[in-house]
Amino acid sequence: MEKKKSLGQHFLHNKHYLNLVADAANLVKGDMVLEIGPGEGALTQVLLERGAKVVALEKDSRLINLLEEKFSREKFEVIEGDALEYEPAFKNYKVVGNIPYYITGALFKKFLSGINQPSSLVFLIQKEVAERIARSKKESILSLSIKAYGTPSYIKTVPAGAFVPPPKVDSAILLISGISRSNFKSEKDEERFFELLRTGFGQKRKLLASNLKELLGAGYMQHLEEAGIPAKARAEDVLLEAWLALAAS
Repeated sequence: MEKKKSLGQHFLHNKHYLNLVADAANLVKGDMVLEIGPGEGALTQVLLERGAKVVALEKDSRLINLLEEKFSREKFEVIEGDALEYEPAFKNYKVVGNIPYYITGALFKKFLSGINQPSSLVFLIQKEVAERIARSKKESILSLSIKAYGTPSYIKTVPAGAFVPPPKVDSAILLISGISRSNFKSEKDEERFFELLRTGFGQKRKLLASNLKELLGAGYMQHLEEAGIPAKARAEDVLLEAWLALAAS
């Protein structure tokens, strides 16, 4: 089947890497898995072999019948639709997917900050993005937004040649485990945290104190000091714990 460029389709059929994705999800028999973009069902097959119950979201209408026929005897359901618009009706589930690069950030936001959070999430994403989230010594709005809800782990690099058609860059398996809202005492704290992030990273060349001066008010330097943030720190140098302390102050 011809792949749709508009959907960012790069199918993975390599059993070694498919098993690594399933391993990262740490599946046990009976686990509910929401799979994003099953494509032709290669990863779906591995998830089902591990004993998972799979609900798959597929935007490409051409693949729906193929998937329904292929897994007609399995604990499987496919839903035609956009993952960014879908609201899970079940709890205690895991998210797994070989996702389009261009909606990576939106999908992280959708499932990590949604009302009904998954317990864990495993995505195949662009290698550079995975490194920035889980390995870089410098923080970003994306890395901090993810770490606020769970623990990111870089599992394995997946070369471009493992996909059909191959993308222009390598991918990586990224796991987000222990997903919860335990870092926030209230919805207000959560909103405040993200307001600080957006403002703090607003002008990257400026010191964090300069970016946050107006938002924090006259006592801004004291707020920074109490959160353990040096006066000359830049947003990318401040760790999650300090941002959370600042949001709670």
